Amino acid sequence: MITTLVSLGAQMFRVHRGPELLDLGLHVVALQATATLYVVAVAISNLLIPVFIDLGAFGMLSAGTLTFGLTFTLRDIAHQTSARAGLGRSPIFLMIAVAAVVNVIVAALIGTPGRFLIASFGAILLSEGVDTEIYHRLRARSWLIRVFSSNAVSVPLDSIAFTIIAFAGEPGYDAMTMLQIVQADLLFKFGIGALLALAKTTWNRARDRRALSA
Repeated sequence: MITTLVSLGAQMFRVHRGPELLDLGLHVVALQATATLYVVAVAISNLLIPVFIDLGAFGMLSAGTLTFGLTFTLRDIAHQTSARAGLGRSPIFLMIAVAAVVNVIVAALIGTPGRFLIASFGAILLSEGVDTEIYHRLRARSWLIRVFSSNAVSVPLDSIAFTIIAFAGEPGYDAMTMLQIVQADLLFKFGIGALLALAKTTWNRARDRRALSA
């Protein structure tokens, strides 16, 4: 993945000069770092899938959700960075594909049940692919609008698709139990994603103010 991102960046280097070249290089490096963190975060999240926390009225929370909320913000940062580098969707789809493949390999190595492998791979490709399309169709809007709009579709899609594929028909996982899993999943994914997105927006505004006053 990193080699491909470097190759894409090199293509852009050939058509930029001066200060623009330096800015582009920084965007490509930031994209590589974000993509790496994204793949690692998704891997950790999937390792924690079988561990559940009973939240009472809030449902049954998979421990993986606590870190998976981070992946939505990392993906949105990757969207933004790729756009600034002029690389479009290609690096994002590559990042998503690599994350899906890495997670299937890791899960297989540690003996994760096959239904989790299928659920993880399918849910990532489906929800992240849809999110990428929505995000880029709204690229003329503000960053927060793009993030919240794309997450409003991809987060429920991911939670529902994964829960049905992973648990439907399994002993102890009736419709009510799966509903509780989805409920807690959505609550925490939206909450963590929103907090991180707002934190990034606040940081960006503070950075811009410092730049204007410099």
